[in-house]
Amino acid sequence: MPTFDFSFTVDAPLQAVTDFHRDTSALKKLTPPPMIVQLHDIEPMGEGSVSKFTLWFGPLPIHWKAVHSKVSSYGFTDTQVEGPATSWVHTHTFTPVNDRQTRIDEHIEYEHGTGFWGVMTRLLFAKPNLMVMFTYRKLVTRWNLRYSNLPVAAD
Repeated sequence: MPTFDFSFTVDAPLQAVTDFHRDTSALKKLTPPPMIVQLHDIEPMGEGSVSKFTLWFGPLPIHWKAVHSKVSSYGFTDTQVEGPATSWVHTHTFTPVNDRQTRIDEHIEYEHGTGFWGVMTRLLFAKPNLMVMFTYRKLVTRWNLRYSNLPVAAD
């Protein structure tokens, strides 16, 4: 079974990283163009919560349903229960480096299917494409955590 690993550090405390990922709009923020994500039913992050969405690769819709497990302040796992791959298990782990920095480790175990969707997942989720996708996610996560925690100036 193929795997993909990606790690980076953000200048934000553990709680800010956890809050960012628990925000139901995080998936929209973390989806790189030219992909578009259409959220259908995103439950608040919790054990057993479900997210239903469509990823659009141009005119091609990819319907996805994920269930969250192992939810804690230190991360969570989302498992595709309906979607293009035969198997897709994505674990997000948050580790405090110090009071102001957190390491984010992404680990995906996946399996391609056969037929049309097997070809599509091999193209869309090839390791170079995952590297580009997760580099985008790293930059967006850093930007959001840096600017979402700034104090608001009084008028």
